[in-house]
Amino acid sequence: MSELRVVKGEPSPEELAALVMAVAARAATAPAPVPAPPRRWAARHHMMRRPLAAGPGAWRDSSWKLGGLQ
Repeated sequence: MSELRVVKGEPSPEELAALVMAVAARAATAPAPVPAPPRRWAARHHMMRRPLAAGPGAWRDSSWKLGGLQ
């Protein structure tokens, strides 16, 4: 554990105990977990399709592609 030093004033033993407990409690708390990035499967923009166009080869473009744009 780190060293605590009083640089100004003369705290009572109760004040020192409260300070040590506060620092120890702060050090004992676990850091917040980092949220996982969203998965590609759940990304809404992958569910969107580009508009279909009529014309030669349009039947080929009407198939579903991952991401909608390929």
